[in-house]
Amino acid sequence: MTVGRRHPRAGGGRPSHKPFHPRPLKGPPTLPPKFNQKVDRILAARNSLVCVGLDPDPEHMPKALRRLAPGPQLEKFLGGIIQATYPHAAAYKMQLGAYFQYGPKGIEVLAKLPKKIGPTRLRILDLKANDIPNVMRMFRGGAFRTLGFDAVTVTPWLGWETLAPFLDDPAHGVFVVAHSSNPGAPDFQEIPTPRGPLWLAVVGEVRRLAHAHGNLGVVIGATFSDAFRHARAALGNGIPMLVPGVGAQGGSLSTAVREGVDARGRALLVSASRSILYASAESDWRRAAGAEAERLKVQINQLRAGLRTG
Repeated sequence: MTVGRRHPRAGGGRPSHKPFHPRPLKGPPTLPPKFNQKVDRILAARNSLVCVGLDPDPEHMPKALRRLAPGPQLEKFLGGIIQATYPHAAAYKMQLGAYFQYGPKGIEVLAKLPKKIGPTRLRILDLKANDIPNVMRMFRGGAFRTLGFDAVTVTPWLGWETLAPFLDDPAHGVFVVAHSSNPGAPDFQEIPTPRGPLWLAVVGEVRRLAHAHGNLGVVIGATFSDAFRHARAALGNGIPMLVPGVGAQGGSLSTAVREGVDARGRALLVSASRSILYASAESDWRRAAGAEAERLKVQINQLRAGLRTG
């Protein structure tokens, strides 16, 4: 027997084979959260219900920007507003018509905004679109895949079948216009039906589809404050409301918040455009916009703090 040589199986020797590391079993791919879950997560993370409406109007631009060409004007103005309001906003909403008026340059700037805003805030394209399903698929592809928005606004007036392309994509959302904020809204939206006024019948159908697909909410204008209690009662918890009409349009913020939030104090996006964008036309326009967004956030959170939520 040779002195100093150990048997390969003896303790302390080098193993005769490599250790076995089992490969993890491959399960089904992880699916992205449904849109309404994403809304709730972002509202909670930001501790804010503020949605800033990025609706540029050349007639109200800050004085220092009025001589710029459309492209540079929009880039500088919208970039400044986003930077100033970012700490206070949970969402941004862009009205397509506001960019159409600038022509190709406006659409070019609009296309850059989702990336500039980033995924930690909701990015909503205000289309109020409705058409046959084939056309709605085009809207869906353009808004979500090409431009990178998280949600769009739609109307249901051509029938619920028209929303089918959006229901097939639960990671992205649709806000269905139920009761808008303009003075002429009652002309059609309050027509009586067996389920109550037409707008409330729309809310009821949104609830059904939201429970089935997880990616629908409603638009309820703040100027019709009586609608919030009925809308939230019909929707229940977790289905978001997008509320325009606060600020320059004079809607009741206190009613919208107190009666519009769900039992957790969320599921509500309060949208303000002109009151934030044009808080000042002077050289302090960025600071003024940020201060107005912060004021709105604080006011909303104070109203929420007075509610019993769980």
